[in-house]
Amino acid sequence: MNKSNAEDKSPGLNRLRLDKWLWAARFYKTRAIAKQAIEGGKVQCDGSRSKPSKEIEAGMEIKLRQGFDDKIVIVKALCEKRRGAPEAELLYQETEESIKHRQSMADQRKAQPSHWPPSSKPNKKDRRLIHRFKQS
Repeated sequence: MNKSNAEDKSPGLNRLRLDKWLWAARFYKTRAIAKQAIEGGKVQCDGSRSKPSKEIEAGMEIKLRQGFDDKIVIVKALCEKRRGAPEAELLYQETEESIKHRQSMADQRKAQPSHWPPSSKPNKKDRRLIHRFKQS
């Protein structure tokens, strides 16, 4: 039942749909979500917007946005099947500049306070203004 990694990588596989590769490389949980991200402009292939059906091959550069993070990855291998995370990491390599940029953005987000407390409670005059605003 277990197949070797050589069979999973499909040596005869030269091209693969972009949405299928993003799903197999575990960037998105489903192909439908990958398709939405591509159509929404969150995924660029070789510097330009593409369609979910765009066929990619090894060596292509893909830029994608996941949440707050922008990643730039180079396609190393193609695989049609979704496997575990350690095997999925073998399908791509994130660029050094992408890792540095993502880390600096994460540090900036951590440095900002997560909760901005109000300066003080509204006084009587402020409450009257609030009530007047809500009633009009």
